[in-house]
Amino acid sequence: MKKALKNVSFVILLLKMSLIFGQGTPNQKIIVIDSGHGRKDSGAVGIYGIQEKDVVLNIANEILRLNENLEVPLDIYLTRYSDTLVSLSDRTKLAKAVNADLFISLHCNHSDNPNARGIEVYVANSKSKYSAEATWLAFIIQDQLNKKLGFESRGVKFSNFQVLQEMVNYCPSVLLELGFLSNWDEAIYQNIYQYRRLQSNLILHSINNYYTRRTFLK
Repeated sequence: MKKALKNVSFVILLLKMSLIFGQGTPNQKIIVIDSGHGRKDSGAVGIYGIQEKDVVLNIANEILRLNENLEVPLDIYLTRYSDTLVSLSDRTKLAKAVNADLFISLHCNHSDNPNARGIEVYVANSKSKYSAEATWLAFIIQDQLNKKLGFESRGVKFSNFQVLQEMVNYCPSVLLELGFLSNWDEAIYQNIYQYRRLQSNLILHSINNYYTRRTFLK
């Protein structure tokens, strides 16, 4: 555990240095994608032993790859790039260290009811100057995942998840619950690369759509 935290601190130091020395494109949006859980914390374990920590890390890395093909890529950082355990506080510390414009935490759901299904998007239940934008972003992502994937939408919800509460005064932040691993259909889809790529692409383009609308309305 101590080794993992030291590694995170080192990453934060490097990220700070990259900002100080001016790497990156001016006005490029900084997005932090947080893959929930990791290492001994598997998160939800679903059908055929599929683990939440692996599903969300695969999605985050796919978003990173797809971003490289954009005409104007976003400046994306992940809170973990491999199967490591990072504390919740260190995840948000990293986002603050790089002055993130958006923070998106990826998770999957689980239920004792095998018929439970659908996608949820959470926003912090505490109010701040970023609350309206976070809620707007949540609806954009929820709408895209619902319409393009055909999965049931369980709506935009408000919660006191730690990562959201710690980011509420820093930037718009949302937490995605990308289906139920306890549901046979949704768990199987998460094991299919083409589906994972589509899901990642929709999240990435939802972020771009969010910024396009903001620019248009200014």
